[in-house]
Amino acid sequence: MNSDQVLDVFRAAGALLEGHFILSSGRRSPVFLQKALVFSRPDLSEKLCKALATKLTATFGKIDVVAGPAVGGIIPGYELARHLGARAIFAERVDGHLEFRRGFSIADGERVLIAEDIVTTGLSFRETVEALAKLPGTVVGGACIIDRSGGRADVGCQLVSLAQVNFPDYAADDLPPELAAMPPVKPGSRGLA
Repeated sequence: MNSDQVLDVFRAAGALLEGHFILSSGRRSPVFLQKALVFSRPDLSEKLCKALATKLTATFGKIDVVAGPAVGGIIPGYELARHLGARAIFAERVDGHLEFRRGFSIADGERVLIAEDIVTTGLSFRETVEALAKLPGTVVGGACIIDRSGGRADVGCQLVSLAQVNFPDYAADDLPPELAAMPPVKPGSRGLA
């Protein structure tokens, strides 16, 4: 699949939104990818993750464990693991830091892939890299469905995306007039109590 085909999947699910959005990073954008609408559809999740799994196998070879941050990495992590013949685990936020709980473990020598849904700044990815550094195993790289940073995000490891886009985003105090004229909406989950 190419980037246009991936975005077509998001459009078909009603998940490519236009307006004034506050991203998880706090930055503002006229485009929001409501990935929950895509991942609520097993057929679409399978289509995207199967295509990404093919790219990942070609890039990294055998993967033993797919690890992602909750919430965004759970569904794509599970679906990627299914196509890669791997286990899927996820990290949860505990006292402001990501931790692998629930009996999840990684053995010495296991090859670990980090999975996320969308990458914008790479913060959740880097936090997952830090959480995995406390466990045995080797992080071989990372994966996401869409890299909306256009390849600029520092994720702390090699990143393979199914689609790479470069949607504009702005600091809250440096908005273009057309965006500043609209009330902002925060549809993401980071920072919810």
